[in-house]
Amino acid sequence: MDLLSLARAVKDRAQEPFTDLAAMARIVADPRLPLLLVLNRTLFTPLYRASFLAAAAGSGVLRCMASRPCDLESLAEHLGTRPEDRQRLRAWLDIGVRLGELDRREGCYRLKSRTAKALAQVANDAVAAALEELLRFHVPALRDAPRMLKDGSRFELSDQDGLVIARSSLVVRGFVEDAVARTLPRTTPVRLLEVGCGSGTYVRYAAGLNPRLTALAVDLQAEVAEQTAKNMAQWGLADRVETRQGDLRTLDLQPQFDVVTLHNNIYYFPQEERAEVLARARSFLAPGGTLLVTSSCRGSSTLGLEVLNLWFEYAGFGGPLPREDELLDQLREAGFDGVRATRALPGQAFRAFVGTNSATGPVGSLPVRTATTPTNAEEAAS
Repeated sequence: MDLLSLARAVKDRAQEPFTDLAAMARIVADPRLPLLLVLNRTLFTPLYRASFLAAAAGSGVLRCMASRPCDLESLAEHLGTRPEDRQRLRAWLDIGVRLGELDRREGCYRLKSRTAKALAQVANDAVAAALEELLRFHVPALRDAPRMLKDGSRFELSDQDGLVIARSSLVVRGFVEDAVARTLPRTTPVRLLEVGCGSGTYVRYAAGLNPRLTALAVDLQAEVAEQTAKNMAQWGLADRVETRQGDLRTLDLQPQFDVVTLHNNIYYFPQEERAEVLARARSFLAPGGTLLVTSSCRGSSTLGLEVLNLWFEYAGFGGPLPREDELLDQLREAGFDGVRATRALPGQAFRAFVGTNSATGPVGSLPVRTATTPTNAEEAAS
């Protein structure tokens, strides 16, 4: 029996008479015992719960039990579990019962905790995905940082699950949709280019605001672009929205778009390349067209954003989250006019950046900055 199990036994039997007082006294006197009991309550069990809930939500198990209890066979069928592995599935589900997230009655598993019931709701899918992102990507950044410093390794794009990130990014959906609503023309024909389209949710929202809108939705990850195409077909938008896999830096497009958007992805580009990337986005805009960039920014007290920033500090691509004044300068350097940044709520780290392509001729190369170019957010807002 390990020491933690012994510690639990001591706790559970504290009020019972002991048959071997000397042996129990030795266990209780172990100086590690109080620390183990505290860690079990404050760290181990919450981590087990979070891990179980993330897996149960990501696999669809919570969703299966959202409307009715499910027996082992139903859950095995949903997960595609082989008959010989059903006992292993039962063992995992029983841990969920032990943790208090599930209940088992009359041979069926059902949701028990309020957290499990909340994460099972379709409306909370982005929160469930955020929990999965935290366990799968944020925790490794904290856990592996010292080792990575020692061996020189880096996180790569393949270390992320693009479909999970596309879902979790929707936790800021209200902020992004507000920015889109403020930027998008409503009555005239609009050609939209969305770079890093994720699930396609924001293209769908824009199409709902303007029935004359057509769009090209692009994502760097092939599996994400493929899922977006399926979503567009399901939403009845396949005739208005073309979806493809591609990198903004290598796209071959004409300056035909009225609006170009980048949502929650500017930090996927190296910091020193962002002005050039933004200039590339400007090259796809027709004269008078608008660029909309939405992003969380550094300078926030939100711990989750600081850990996200840490992940990109240790990545072999991209760079840290932008600072507001830094990204404003990069937009000006890329040749945009009327550059400004807005925040949806005071104190929030999320910003919407807008710039206009006033060029009447070919664009795409970085302009030379002049001494009169504004260099801070206050001048840009004036």
